Amino acid sequence: MTSPFQFSASDVHIERRETVFQGFFRLDKLWLTHARFDGKNMPVFTRELFIRGDATCVLPYDPVRDEVVLLEQFRLGALGRDQSPWLLELVAGMNEDGETPEEVARREGQEEAGLTFRSLERICDYLVSPGGTSELVHLYCGLVSAESAGGLYGMEHEHEDIRAHVFSSHEAIEMIRDGRINNAAAIIALQWLQLNRSRLRNEVGL
Repeated sequence: MTSPFQFSASDVHIERRETVFQGFFRLDKLWLTHARFDGKNMPVFTRELFIRGDATCVLPYDPVRDEVVLLEQFRLGALGRDQSPWLLELVAGMNEDGETPEEVARREGQEEAGLTFRSLERICDYLVSPGGTSELVHLYCGLVSAESAGGLYGMEHEHEDIRAHVFSSHEAIEMIRDGRINNAAAIIALQWLQLNRSRLRNEVGL
């Protein structure tokens, strides 16, 4: 059986690329070809690519109180679904040039939830929807004290309107089971917490 990952970026040839839209986001059109599994080359075809850049998301977790902080805010992409377009999400922000994901995590923790992370533990990096967007998410768990967490946050000039909520870890995981939380970053992070919760609590002597 042939092993996976026999190809690399060098097996893709971009014939032409142009930016067809530049606004809050950017959309490029590409004409490309690439190697095929049967040894031939794909005929030149076109695809649109949503250029979004990398982002960092953090699940704030208090191992002493066994609580998480989740943010509620409006998301345009959820409009028109059979649900509220106000979602429960993680602390998150776009990575600016020269910033490390850890720096983004700490900045957004303050801006979006008034939180200072004692430490950050990397969960994973994942491609959001690689069939159509370039976005990569750096996902972390940030240890905090949730004792005084909660309230209204957000940068007004960025049109952010955020409410921070505190939930027990059990309740947050139940919201995945019943579908109240249905965005990828929060699902991945909370399932990771489910696997690592005992270790994190043991590390603080609980």
